Amino acid sequence: MTFDSGLAGVGAAETVLSEVGGEAGRLVLRGHRLQDIAGHRSVEWLIAELWRGFAQGNLSEPSLRRDLAAMRVAVFDEICPRLPQAARLAPIEALRLLLAAVPDDATDLPLRLTATMAVGLAAVLRTRVGAVPVPPDATLDHAADLLRMLRGTPAAPKAAAALATYLLTATDHGLNASTFTARVVASTAAGLASSVTAALCALKGPLHGGAPGPVIDMLDEIGTPENAEAWLDAAVLRGDRLMGFGHRVYRVTDPRSDVVKRAVESLGRDLGRIRFAEHIERAALAVLARRKPTRSLQTNLEFYTALLLEALEIPRDAFTGVFAVARVAGWIAHALEQTAEARLIRPQSRYYIGPLAEAA
Repeated sequence: MTFDSGLAGVGAAETVLSEVGGEAGRLVLRGHRLQDIAGHRSVEWLIAELWRGFAQGNLSEPSLRRDLAAMRVAVFDEICPRLPQAARLAPIEALRLLLAAVPDDATDLPLRLTATMAVGLAAVLRTRVGAVPVPPDATLDHAADLLRMLRGTPAAPKAAAALATYLLTATDHGLNASTFTARVVASTAAGLASSVTAALCALKGPLHGGAPGPVIDMLDEIGTPENAEAWLDAAVLRGDRLMGFGHRVYRVTDPRSDVVKRAVESLGRDLGRIRFAEHIERAALAVLARRKPTRSLQTNLEFYTALLLEALEIPRDAFTGVFAVARVAGWIAHALEQTAEARLIRPQSRYYIGPLAEAA
C-alpha cells in the first residue's frame, strides 16, 4: 500500500480541470496555460470553462457574466438580515456563516455560492466599520463589482483589471487541501453547498489560504532593507516559516507569482513598497538557499498577492476571504466533477500503531 502522511505523490482523482506541473513551474487551467490567459481573459470566461460539462445552463462567457451579475443582485437581499451577526466575526468566519445558510437544494447553486462569496465579503467588511453595504451593480463584471461593493465608489479600470488577474490566477490549482476537501465531501453526496462550506473551512488554515496577510506582517516587522537578511536568517534558524515562500508542489518558481507581480506593477502605485518587497524576496531566497540547501523553496502566490491586495486597500484580515472569492468557482467545478464520478473517497490507514488491549 502506498503511504504518505500528507498524501504527497498519491493520485486521488483524474480531472480535466487543472494540472499543476511542479517540476516545470506550469499551471494549466482547462487546457490553457496560465501565462496565456492571465490579463487576456476574464474571470467569467474561466468560470465558464471550468464549469462546462458539469454545471447546467448556458456557459458561454456573455451568458455567465449576465447570470452571475443577476445572482449577485439576488443574494444581496438574502444576505442583509444576517450581516449584524456575520460582521461580529472574522471575515473568513463570516463567510462560513453566510455559506452555511445556503441549502443544498437551493436553485442555481453554482451561481448562488459564487455570488454569495463576493457579495457577502464586501457587505461584511462595510458593516463591521459602520458603513452601509453597497448593492451589486449588474452592469459590471465580477471583479469590478467586488471592488465597487468594497469601496462604495466605482473602481478605476486598472484596479479592477489587477483584481481580475488575481481572481483568475487563484481560481483553481489542482488538488490543494481545500479543493480535495470539496471533493471528499462531494463524494459522500452531501451536496454542493456542503462541499463548498467544507472547502472554505480548509482554506482558513495558515498553511493554506491564511498565508497572504502574514506576508505584510513580515514586511512591516523587517522595516528596512538593511534589516532584511539578519531578520530572515534569525527567523529561519528559529524554525519559523517565511510566509510567501515554499510550496508543496512547485520545485521552481510558482508561475502565479510572476503573473500577480505584474498585476501589482500595473497599478503604478507605491513603487517604493514594491522595490522593498523585491529586496526582501531576494534576501529570503538567498537565506533559504544557504540554510536549507536540500530544499527548493521559491516565491509562491501569497507573496505578491499580499502586495496586490494591500495596494487595493483591502484589509489584511480579509485577504483569505478574497482568496475564497477566487477559489470558490474551482471548488464548485471539482465538486461537480467528483459528483459525476459517483464514487466515495475512502482512503485507508496503512498501519494501526495504537495499543491493543489484552483479552479479558
